[in-house]
Amino acid sequence: MTAAMARVHIKVRRTSRSSWIGLAAAVPLLVILADLPFLVGRGTQQSLVTLFALIVLGTMWNLLAGYGGMVSIGQQAYIGVGAYGLVYIADTLGLNPLLAVPLAAVLAGLVSLPISFLVFRLAGGYFAIATWVVAEVLKLGVSQVDRLGGGSGVSLRAYRDFVPDVRIAVVYWLSLGAAVAAVAVTYLLMRSKLGLGFTAIRDDMAAAASLGVGVTRARRIVFVVAGAGSGLAGAMIASNSLRIQPDSMFSVQYSAFMLFIVVIGGIGSIEGPIVGAVLFYVLQQWLADLGTWYLIVLGLVAIVVVLFLPGGVWGLLSGQGRIRFFPVGYRLISPSDAGKTPAQAVTVGRGVKSAS
Repeated sequence: MTAAMARVHIKVRRTSRSSWIGLAAAVPLLVILADLPFLVGRGTQQSLVTLFALIVLGTMWNLLAGYGGMVSIGQQAYIGVGAYGLVYIADTLGLNPLLAVPLAAVLAGLVSLPISFLVFRLAGGYFAIATWVVAEVLKLGVSQVDRLGGGSGVSLRAYRDFVPDVRIAVVYWLSLGAAVAAVAVTYLLMRSKLGLGFTAIRDDMAAAASLGVGVTRARRIVFVVAGAGSGLAGAMIASNSLRIQPDSMFSVQYSAFMLFIVVIGGIGSIEGPIVGAVLFYVLQQWLADLGTWYLIVLGLVAIVVVLFLPGGVWGLLSGQGRIRFFPVGYRLISPSDAGKTPAQAVTVGRGVKSAS
C-alpha cells in the first residue's frame, strides 16, 4: 500500500438530504392525519382505516418477501387470527378493546411461531402453497368454534359502550398508529444487524449460511413479525367493520391485494408498499362500480408495471433509488466524491441498491 493510498479516508453515511426532507415532511403530515377526525365525517375516517390497513399489509408482505425472500400467499391466516383474536380477547375475556387490539397482534405472532417450524421445511413454490394450506386449515378450524360464530361469523361487541363518533375516531387513531408502527418496525429492523443478513438470505440462502448468517433464526424473526403485523391489520379491519366471517377474514384475496400493492409500489423498499397501498386504494375507489371489470383492470395495471416498471412506481419516482426517505443502506464517500451528488457516490444498500 502506498503512502498516498494510506492517507485516503472513506466515510460511511446512511442518511442523505432526501431522508431529512422526508422526515421534515412526515411530521406535519402525521399531525394533519391525526387531526382529521375533527375535520372530516365518519365515512371518510372509515375509508382511511382501510387505507392504513393496506399500508400495514403491504409493508408486512414486503418485509417477508422483499427483504426476507419468503413469498407467502397465506398471510390471510394471521389476518383472521388477529380479527378473531380481538373478538375473543375483547368480548369473551372482557378486556378493553384498546388493549385487546395489540394483544390480538401478539396472538397472531405467537400462532405464526409454531407454523414457521412446519413451513420452513419447504422452499419456493412449495413454501408458498404450504402457507395457503395453513390459512385454509385455520379457517376451517375457526368455522367449527360456536363461540366464535361458526361459519356464519360473529359481531364485535366490545365497542358498544362507545358513542359512534368516538368509536370511529378511536379506530381511526388506532389504525393510523398501526400503520406508523409497521413502517417504523420495518425501518428499525432493516437498520439493525439483522438487516444485512435478511438481504443476504433473500439473494442466496446457502451463500448466506456459509458466511455465518443465522439463516433459520433470521427468517423466523421476519416470519413472526410479518404474522404479528398482519394480525394487527386484521384487528383493525374487524374494529372498522364490527362483524367478521371466516370466509372473508381468511380470504386469499388479501394475499392477492398484498402482492399487488408491493408489485406496483416497488418491492425491496420501505417506500414502495406505501405508494402501492395509496395507488391501490385510489383504484379501489375509482373502479368499485365496475364489478368484475375492477379485478381485470387491476390485473392489467399489474402486468404493465411488471413489464415496463420493474422497480415499481416508487422506483420510477425515486430515479431507481436515488431518493430514499427511509435509508437502510450505507454510502461510502471518499474524498474524490466530495463534489458529487448522492446518486454519484458509492452505495452499499440493504435490499434494492440505493444512492441515498
